[in-house]
Amino acid sequence: MAKEKITEEQLVTRIRGEITDSLGYMGDTIGTQREMAMKYYYGLPFGNEVDGRSQYVDSTVQDTIEWIKPSLMRVFASGDEMVKFSPHGPEDVEMAKQATDYVNYVFTKDNPGWEIMYSWFTDALLSKNGIVKVWWDETDESQREEYKNLTEDELAVLINDPGVEVIEHTPPGEYDGSDYGSAEVEGHSVVIKRTNYNGRIKIENVPPSEFLISREAKSIQDARFVCHRVEKTLSELREMYPDQDLDAESLGGSDEDLMAFSAERLERYAFDKSAEYWGIGAGDAYNDESLSKYWLHESFLKTDYDDDGIAELRKICTVGSTVLANEEIDKIPFVSITPIKIPHKFFGLSIADLIMDLQLMRSTLMRNLMDNMYNQNFGRYAVLEGQANLDDLLTQRPGGVVRVKSPNAVTPLTTPPLEPYSFQMLEYLDGVRESRAGVSRMSQGLNENALTSHTTATAVNAVMGAANSRVELIARNFAETGVKDLMITIYELLHKNQDKQRVIMLRNEWVPVRPDVWNDKYDCTVSVALGQGNKDQQMAHLSQMLSFAGEAMKGGLQIVTEQNMYNLGASLVKAMGFQNVDDFLTDPSQIPPKQEGPSPEQQTQMMETQVKQKELEIKAAEMQIKAQKIQQEYQKLAVDANLKQQEINLEREQNRAVAIGET
Repeated sequence: MAKEKITEEQLVTRIRGEITDSLGYMGDTIGTQREMAMKYYYGLPFGNEVDGRSQYVDSTVQDTIEWIKPSLMRVFASGDEMVKFSPHGPEDVEMAKQATDYVNYVFTKDNPGWEIMYSWFTDALLSKNGIVKVWWDETDESQREEYKNLTEDELAVLINDPGVEVIEHTPPGEYDGSDYGSAEVEGHSVVIKRTNYNGRIKIENVPPSEFLISREAKSIQDARFVCHRVEKTLSELREMYPDQDLDAESLGGSDEDLMAFSAERLERYAFDKSAEYWGIGAGDAYNDESLSKYWLHESFLKTDYDDDGIAELRKICTVGSTVLANEEIDKIPFVSITPIKIPHKFFGLSIADLIMDLQLMRSTLMRNLMDNMYNQNFGRYAVLEGQANLDDLLTQRPGGVVRVKSPNAVTPLTTPPLEPYSFQMLEYLDGVRESRAGVSRMSQGLNENALTSHTTATAVNAVMGAANSRVELIARNFAETGVKDLMITIYELLHKNQDKQRVIMLRNEWVPVRPDVWNDKYDCTVSVALGQGNKDQQMAHLSQMLSFAGEAMKGGLQIVTEQNMYNLGASLVKAMGFQNVDDFLTDPSQIPPKQEGPSPEQQTQMMETQVKQKELEIKAAEMQIKAQKIQQEYQKLAVDANLKQQEINLEREQNRAVAIGET
């Protein structure tokens, strides 16, 4: 019997069934809990307020979450390396070091890593689970660039780039229009549009209300169905799917989604009363079809699409009943974190889940206390009916007069004093919050009695350590269940898709990177920093070890090397909060080796050679002096001989003259 693929109609029916089931589960159960958490976080009224009485709303949920976030951000963002890849063998050492640097670079430089992590943690602490999406984006990116005074060679190199399109060109000698008037161009001036075709990794936060998962799922990768549902305009859909001939008629009008106006979604936008909250879309506001909004469902479904008996993972994008894309993929591109993980469940517990009841109780107590204080300050009165002017009595002003018709027409009522147990109850609730969430007043810096003459530093560290342990557990949970998976996904996407060399600045030098040549086997470790209390202890221990190592080196003990001293110093610098160790210390392994001096035997030979050389130089000088003396004597003899010859010649001339005279 011939095998047949699932028809498009069957596929759409399957997907809409999965969406409906997920929306029903998440809307009735998870969505209701997250809606309540956001109400408490924003400090909105509970709905049980009474006119004329205090309507105070406590901010326990918001305060606790906002105090936990700095600790978590310091844990993950205080160091240079959020994640570290270990080599699988000795031949992978340099590869692992480069992978560590590049993966961290992609997260923090190519993407707004700090902002992503901040929103990711906030969603998890408030809405049970935080979701991020990571994928390889092949979308071309274009940017406008301007260059001036280019030479002919520079211009040729620039325009020969296949990703460069010349928009404007001013040759040498012509005038260009500038902000300061026209000026003659000495070289070529061009304005270009540069398009990047290489692709890159993109990471974005996914609002919890836009994420769907099958109700029986225990994790994202094991789930039968996962969906990212997001509103897109018709214009955006046309840009995303240029091969599709999309119009309002083909899409069947604006897609009505079961959660388009869900309580959770409305509550998310209720705080600032944005346009989404009121259901006003851009297309409706401006009567522009291209701006009309539709729900795009990017579904990841495990199904036996080709009818071979084995279910494969497929990515199917739909708007209503229209299928825009359908392809087989390797991995679902979402990563989830949760502060308190429940075994065998995808959704965990948020910090808001733990302390919302405390906010309600504190609000109730404070309302009662404030009502009592109002009664104490303004009082209550018993009035004989018809014997006092009620307008005068209800008008509270200094020196006001109340008109009465008979004595004792107005009698003050006694208001019970504030119950001291109420304040003790507030302190008790603070203690419960500290034990549940791990946020103590000491760690917040709010306890003025934390450091007294009767409180030792050890005791304070013990209390703060006990409180911080809860936050550190949340950090470790984030690291092992979410951050690690995110960084591994980045590694895998780079290894699979980036087949072109990229030159970036790593470790203060320009390094060429080719992820496609990395090893497909790796070990990944997430670096989780310590809490402030533990960090102080670590600094003290490192200082002691550094002092001991220094004394050992001075004493000549062969147990500490220069590299050991550098490692201790680098660890101390990082513990102090400084990220760039190279600004303070120099790695001895990076210092070129000194030239070794000569051995004693070589030194002796060199001295002997130098002595012999000196002797030879002295003898040569003596011989030179003798030669000079001989030369001087030779010159003197030559002068004497010359004079003697002149005398002989003169005598001959005289004799000849005498002979001629006699003749």
